Amino acid sequence: MGVEVVLLGTGSPLPDPARAGPSTLVRVGGRTFVVDVGRGVCMRMAAAGVLPLMCEAVLLTHLHSDHVCDLGDVVTTHWVMSQAPTPLEVIGPRRTGEVVAGVLASLAPDIAYRLAHHADLTWDPRVDVAEVGPGIVRDDGTVLITAAATDHRPVEPTLAYRFEHEGSAVVVAGDTLPCPGLDELCRGADIYVQTVLRDDLVSLIPMPRFRDTIDYHSTVDQAAQTAAKAGVGTLVLTHQVPSPAPGSADEWVEVARRHFDGTVIFGEDLTQISTP
Repeated sequence: MGVEVVLLGTGSPLPDPARAGPSTLVRVGGRTFVVDVGRGVCMRMAAAGVLPLMCEAVLLTHLHSDHVCDLGDVVTTHWVMSQAPTPLEVIGPRRTGEVVAGVLASLAPDIAYRLAHHADLTWDPRVDVAEVGPGIVRDDGTVLITAAATDHRPVEPTLAYRFEHEGSAVVVAGDTLPCPGLDELCRGADIYVQTVLRDDLVSLIPMPRFRDTIDYHSTVDQAAQTAAKAGVGTLVLTHQVPSPAPGSADEWVEVARRHFDGTVIFGEDLTQISTP
């Protein structure tokens, strides 16, 4: 059995009625993981046949708001659907604990109301936080998860994750420029999921804060170059910035094909990709 990837959300920070916020589901070795929890993640999880209670862990690439903004919904849904006290594991870079503490503080009134109303709900939501850096995140003999440092400065630290099982490998990267850590993590991967930006389009937007995004995201060209250098089988373009115009998918793919002769997939919400 290989590794399955489902793009739960492929949107950017700006709301898009067709795209949820950045989030990627990975099914590997009979386990389910979610990388990043952007806007609308629980709705997209339900559409993919998964609920938060079915996930072994949430992994965060970084702590930008668009990648974590629905963590509260994941925590609450996991909690109220549990039949007994069941921790939700959240793995991420330094300061993840700070974000989780803030989320739980924001939920304090709701938690109190539900405990007061439901006689069979007698425990607070429990979130187990693991702040990690580059290296092995999990290795149980069946599934190996490795993290590598990426470059999204001034946002730091930031991480990408590699999932391995029975000879198959998938890399899920968040917002990052090309960097040595990403190159090494992607080496020989079957699937490489990368958030991407079209600098030729963003540079036309007459607002500095939008043009600023060019200097800390991989362009489509750069993602394709990373995939080619690492010998990746399939490059998946997600979290496309700016929001793609209807019917423009082929245009994005053609940009990537200038540098990469493997399979290129333009991500839409609920796109599914599997390793052989």
